[in-house]
Amino acid sequence: MLDALSAPALPPVLRREDYRAPEWTVPETDLDFALDPSATRVRARLSVRRSGAHDAPLRLDGAGQVPLAVSVDGVAINDWRLEGETLVIPLSGDAHVVETEVEIAPDRNTQLMGLYASGGNLCTQCEAEGFRRITYFPDRPDVLSTYRVRMTADAARFPVLLANGDPVARGENGDGTHWAEWHDPFPKPSYLFALVAGKLAVNRSSFTTRSGREVELGIYVRAADLPRTEHAMHALKLSMAWDERVYGREYDLDVFNIVAVDDFNFGAMENKGLNIFNSRYILADPDTATDYDYDAIAAVVAHEYFHNWSGNRVTCRDWFQLSLKEGFTVYRDQGFSADQGSAAVKRIEDVRGLRAAQFPEDAGPLAHPIRPESYIEISNFYTATIYNKGAEVIRMMATILGPEAFRAGSDLYFDRFDGTAATCEDFVACMEEASGADLTQFRRWYSQAGTPRVSASLEHHAGSGRATLNLGQKVPDTPGQTGKAPQVLPLKVRLFGSETGRPLSEEQLVLLSEPSMSVTFETVTERPVVSLNRGFSAPVVIESDRTAADLAFLARTDDDPFARYEAMQQLMLDTLIAATVEGRADHDAVVAAVADTLDGATSGELDAAFVAEAVLLPSEAFVGDQLALVDPDAVFRAREGLRRDLGRRLEARWRQAYDTGAGEPYSYTPEAKGARRLRNVALGYLAASGAADAAQVAWRQFERADNMTDRQGALTTLVNGVSDEREAALDVFYNRYADNGLVLDKWFQTQALSSRDDTAALVAALAQHPDFTLANPNRARALVGAFGVNQRAFHTEGGAGYRWLADQLLALDALNPQTAAKLLPPLGRWRRFAPPRAALMRAELERIAGTPGISKDLFEQVSKSLEG
Repeated sequence: MLDALSAPALPPVLRREDYRAPEWTVPETDLDFALDPSATRVRARLSVRRSGAHDAPLRLDGAGQVPLAVSVDGVAINDWRLEGETLVIPLSGDAHVVETEVEIAPDRNTQLMGLYASGGNLCTQCEAEGFRRITYFPDRPDVLSTYRVRMTADAARFPVLLANGDPVARGENGDGTHWAEWHDPFPKPSYLFALVAGKLAVNRSSFTTRSGREVELGIYVRAADLPRTEHAMHALKLSMAWDERVYGREYDLDVFNIVAVDDFNFGAMENKGLNIFNSRYILADPDTATDYDYDAIAAVVAHEYFHNWSGNRVTCRDWFQLSLKEGFTVYRDQGFSADQGSAAVKRIEDVRGLRAAQFPEDAGPLAHPIRPESYIEISNFYTATIYNKGAEVIRMMATILGPEAFRAGSDLYFDRFDGTAATCEDFVACMEEASGADLTQFRRWYSQAGTPRVSASLEHHAGSGRATLNLGQKVPDTPGQTGKAPQVLPLKVRLFGSETGRPLSEEQLVLLSEPSMSVTFETVTERPVVSLNRGFSAPVVIESDRTAADLAFLARTDDDPFARYEAMQQLMLDTLIAATVEGRADHDAVVAAVADTLDGATSGELDAAFVAEAVLLPSEAFVGDQLALVDPDAVFRAREGLRRDLGRRLEARWRQAYDTGAGEPYSYTPEAKGARRLRNVALGYLAASGAADAAQVAWRQFERADNMTDRQGALTTLVNGVSDEREAALDVFYNRYADNGLVLDKWFQTQALSSRDDTAALVAALAQHPDFTLANPNRARALVGAFGVNQRAFHTEGGAGYRWLADQLLALDALNPQTAAKLLPPLGRWRRFAPPRAALMRAELERIAGTPGISKDLFEQVSKSLEG
């Protein structure tokens, strides 16, 4: 063990309770860039003002730049100093103009934070703390400034020069360079600063706002990618119109630009007037993008556009309030996506994502409230809890208050805090003021981590015609939080008659705010079955006394699409847990329920997209999450056994579902998407059945596909099996798309998610492939990230998967700490597994923790995983 003198200094912990308002504000910022990939000069002119009565010097954050000059009020000074990387300037007066000049090297910036090079272009990413890598500045979200930006660059190499706001002027210098000036009149924090310089083509269009202003729209990409931007442009216009109609929010600048780049740590960034996107969320055509990709592009375009108000015009006071902008905006983009197609299917997809990412987070060592109390590295808190659970908290508020009061509250919030940095408390207070509701207890959702567990039992008093629903709640302990108080849980419930199938009550919103309560229903004339948490009205785990027959009944008759889906999933889950724990493989109830659901698609009673979601089995990871200790092999055997039985016993129905819509030309409509989804699910079940012709059916689909959804669906089916067609399909797919990085990511990811016995070895070999690189976050996520969530392959006996992941994370940490830290959680859940797996996982965490020079990003995740 290291002694106190030789131990490395631990990164400081930042705490919400220590927040202090900034000592200096910066009302105006002028930036002058002399752009060069290897040596960019940045001159900053800051108008600074002392805030409050103090004599503290001006402290400007920095990271990695070379300081060249500092002046105050036009006079060069020498009494500035560096404390670590913070520039400290003593100032005597209350208002000054501070100028600095620094040099940075974008082409050596592998962290992809600040100004960096991607595909020959220069671009920025400043959230959360990347602006300090560009110039010295008080890099915190509560310092808002208006920006003027001038860029000078080689005209041939960087013909396009973009920044926030509206263009002001541009010109030629006569020496092969040119310049452009941009001005953003709206005060913004430094994390929203953006700049792009490069050789780019543009898809131009326009949008007329409800007040009659015409906004010029532009999507900038490489020239070859221009034809694949139409879907994103269409989604942008739909988003602008939707936000006007639903939230009354109109766009406020004369231009709105989007730029797509290949190297990006996030999905996209909402910089004011200049959104920068990971190219995977902009580029789409039927040959290269799946239906999921199309939907994701529309959702992310909407999300970043909606941030113009919920994030930009009103920003967050400090990073502990991150969910103020992200949770609210996810809720808004979910509403937009639900309005574009099937609201029921969208809700199912959102809940599946929540359960896959956020529920495990809430149950693991990295659990945190949607408003955290402390952190070491803020980038580690861009989590499913902040985004997805944050959205569910907003949804619950909207459910409790009702649509009119919620809209009034959001209007009040936007109007009151426009141009300022707000807090989560400010948002909730606006909802209270607009509605008259008391949300005091509801605020616990912001401070308590963990997924509440709700117990539910229904008593029927036949003689009196009365039924009683008994409810209880418990919020489990999480690291640093024990003995939690009850929360407000809005549960939508309804009773159905088990004999007639007719509703026995209206849908009722029950607010469970105590540890237990009972709800009485009158005039119940037959044995009732309760439909619980309809629409997933609260993000909780339900533990009920409903039998397999009750769940099968609800899967057939419930009039709430999500509740109907949920009943099927619970029936499947109960069956899989019984098989995993007890070795009891009684599949009859599931087979009958799936058969009924497939018949609903055939008759036209049920939407094909809904049926495709309902008949999918819960994932191996989700099954494992329900167990005290996860046995990956037992879970895999149970799930594969049920898949095989469903495939064999319902083979005729799967073939009928597969043939429905076959041969129809591609179209991107809800109906066509649903047909493709069900077709590919049916193909997977045919393969699981062991049908002799399954590989040939998949190969025919692969060869004849006129769209990526069907092509990748067939490839996935083949990759999970053993056949000559498997190898042929992988070769054809690779050769066809070798020059398309986004599609090649699918090639890597599909193999990393394979259920084959040898997946771990295949993934290790793929890491040596010439096209694999850790330098591109998309490629790293496609192979390393996908392997980490492949429960069976990652947990292969002997710990080879653990060692490989740890090696990749250490290598990635040297390049891009933010991405490395985000890929660590699969190792961090070591306590969920029995020996020897738990010991092997912990050993790899300790190896990472003991590696000299790891980033604070990775250190925080590893240390919490070992302690939690």
